[in-house]
Amino acid sequence: MKVLIAVTHLLGTGHLSRALTLGRAFASENHQVTVVSGGFPAPQLSAQGLQFEQLPPLRSDGVEFSRLLGTDGTVADEAYLMRRRQQMQARVQDQQPDVLITELYPFGRRSLRGEFRALLEAAHALPRRPLVLSSIRDILAPPSKPKKAEDADAMIAAYYDGVLVHSDPKATTLDVSWPVSEMLASRLQYTGYVAPPAAAPHPEGLGKGEILVSAGGGSVGDALYACAIEAAKLMPDYRWRILVGGADARARIADLEDAGSPAILEPARPDFRAMLPHAAASVSMCGYNTALDLLQSGTPAVLVPFDAGKEVEQSLRAQSLSPLAGIEVEGAATLTPASLCAALSRAMHDTQRGLDGFEFDGAQRSVEIAATLLRRQRA
Repeated sequence: MKVLIAVTHLLGTGHLSRALTLGRAFASENHQVTVVSGGFPAPQLSAQGLQFEQLPPLRSDGVEFSRLLGTDGTVADEAYLMRRRQQMQARVQDQQPDVLITELYPFGRRSLRGEFRALLEAAHALPRRPLVLSSIRDILAPPSKPKKAEDADAMIAAYYDGVLVHSDPKATTLDVSWPVSEMLASRLQYTGYVAPPAAAPHPEGLGKGEILVSAGGGSVGDALYACAIEAAKLMPDYRWRILVGGADARARIADLEDAGSPAILEPARPDFRAMLPHAAASVSMCGYNTALDLLQSGTPAVLVPFDAGKEVEQSLRAQSLSPLAGIEVEGAATLTPASLCAALSRAMHDTQRGLDGFEFDGAQRSVEIAATLLRRQRA
């Protein structure tokens, strides 16, 4: 199969990371995969084995997802957006994929609906239209108005053959965060969680006995980092390693550094997942990929969900994980160095969390589901 995955990450890098994991699963079965990315480059993420195409990049203005900024930091104008739209249309016309996957859309990225609709119309106009699937995580940002859900339903009904829900339904079903109509329910395909294979422990033992603090690969998390720097002074018996994400990580580290704190600050590392099994504990937000890393590693964890603006997705996910052993949840608004240390102590002294019971083969299951649906479409 020729597979085209379209993704735009606007704040963190979780959407792109998940799309690349999905792409690698297709490639592992000898399918030809192209990932078209519309967010800013994320060099810490590997696209090895995939054809990768970069659109003129966009990022959100903080949590203002309707305000999109281009490479020069100003609001992207219509000409900039048109270049993206034309590049996406050209890619689908040139490749003529068997399977087209849009990551998050139409359940999100409403500010980019013009380019996604152009992509979908170009796909449907091909001599042999592809199987069209939406790819979504376990928990979505709930629609603020009923019309948003109605619009998503209309797009699904008009253009899509199915919706890949990257969740284990034993843990979380889509209706926890999104109204599921009868039509939408008929399109849902639960895949299990999309995660790379569990990381082997770091060959050099990096992270052993440390408290690892992270906030994903994007440019958020400074308040969490600053709190951790102070908390490290209260727990001097542990080595604290704070991994700062974002393309401007080194500049932000320079601003955050405190000579009075024993914490180590460094840019986000590609070997982070291999360090987790060695760690005494993790302090992080609760994005999709981070949650899966913690479930796979069993590392005691304090979750501080990102809740700026109207964001509730991470809070819902953290609530769903909070009953598990060794997981504590602290609100960002009330987090202090002392409360962080107390939560860490509870997590580290709790019962060891089991590593089984969840389905992590969602990428491979997505390949199987796509192949089955394509066979049915062309039968």
